[in-house]
Amino acid sequence: MQVTGKVGALNARNCVGFPGLVLAVLICLSSGIARAGDEDDDSANGVSSAPNVYLDMRTTYARVPAGALAVGFGNSSLLAAVQSAAISNAGSLAAIAGGAAMPGAQSVVVDLPMTIDVNDNVSLYAGVSASSTSTPMTGWSSVALTSWNLGFQADLYNQNGGSIPTLSWQSTITQAIPNGPFATTSFTNVFEFDYAFDQDETRGLLVGVQDTRVVIGSQLATIHSDIMGYVGGYYQWPNNWKFTGRAGVQVFGGAELLGRASVSSFTQPIVRLDLDRMDDNDNRLFGVTAQIMWVPKPAYQITLRTPLYFARN
Repeated sequence: MQVTGKVGALNARNCVGFPGLVLAVLICLSSGIARAGDEDDDSANGVSSAPNVYLDMRTTYARVPAGALAVGFGNSSLLAAVQSAAISNAGSLAAIAGGAAMPGAQSVVVDLPMTIDVNDNVSLYAGVSASSTSTPMTGWSSVALTSWNLGFQADLYNQNGGSIPTLSWQSTITQAIPNGPFATTSFTNVFEFDYAFDQDETRGLLVGVQDTRVVIGSQLATIHSDIMGYVGGYYQWPNNWKFTGRAGVQVFGGAELLGRASVSSFTQPIVRLDLDRMDDNDNRLFGVTAQIMWVPKPAYQITLRTPLYFARN
């Protein structure tokens, strides 16, 4: 959802080229780091471990107040679903053209990214999202595919018991379905520092930044950039339950439709809390995430994470 530069400088040609760039980065990262991992495994026991392969199923319920778009922590599929109901709907556009605010919305989104943990340092994922969204004007919509996504997460540097924290990079592109004149393409990049206090990385501190850019297929609509900075920490108990908390500030540039300021810009706090059940090899078995973002009124989101493993180390 994030790329550098201004949204206005992006066009359809840029959007078409970005997936190829992402794929190239994925191939380079996975082949290079996986090769290094294989060499380490071969030198240790002569056998390289197979990657984790799983469907990282996430089910999200969200409530967004009127006159707002909820970007938040890594919920590009939710953004696509809400926009599909609130922006593309002809009734909403007519109301906005008359000066009314974008309607409030509720949404249930199911993300189905097929994920491969190449090793402890690199994960690749791609999949689709289905959703049903309700607005005061439309009621609940039928369940339908509303976006696809493609991305990766990689550790650019590993602390490994040293004094320099781990630096990770996550990048995702999300394209709304169907690809009509008001369909969105979102780019997200997250850079996060993780300083662990022990060798097993069961407790530590987090510092990160997320940048989100959205491109709309029509020049009649614009969604400006969203930048978030946050701090947090985590603790994992001996029974493999893990709690992670993040709190920060979100700066959103607002949005215009048909030349009118339908969504105001804001600088507001945001909080995310995660509770995960891990196994002895730090594979997630179950997770629940609660998120509150002020946009500027509170928007709420809760996510259940239930990965379905096809291969697990």
